[in-house]
Amino acid sequence: SNDMVHLETINPDNWRLDLKVRDDQSKFVSNPNRILARAYAFRNNRSQAFVIYDDETPIGMAMYNDLDDSYDFSQFFIDERFQGKGYGFKAAELVLQKMKDDGAFDRVILCYVDGDEAAKNLYLKLGFHHTGETDGNEIVMKKILRKG
Repeated sequence: SNDMVHLETINPDNWRLDLKVRDDQSKFVSNPNRILARAYAFRNNRSQAFVIYDDETPIGMAMYNDLDDSYDFSQFFIDERFQGKGYGFKAAELVLQKMKDDGAFDRVILCYVDGDEAAKNLYLKLGFHHTGETDGNEIVMKKILRKG
């Protein structure tokens, strides 16, 4: 259930998990190995990568890192077997709370691939809004974490 959802930082015991996205979503979401590579590549930007759990069961992954004046919520997915149960909203809230607790920036940006309606709707529900910017086929959204 959603009240058992929690994040664990990627570590030697949990990074090899058998998590995957639905085939029809693979054009929208990075696979776990790409997320791990990205977390390593952005380590000087204080990248934080997490496995999302429901109690003891790994159900997804998330990552963010620092950008110039904001957090970049760059990677996020729920495994195909656990989608449609409200985990995405709960897990994203927990990631946003990590950013708030860190406190370096008061805003967070993210991109979703044009056509990924599920992602768009989730982020709107979480309080993100479209900036009007795009990056190729990716659409930029922003959320203010706290008023300055």
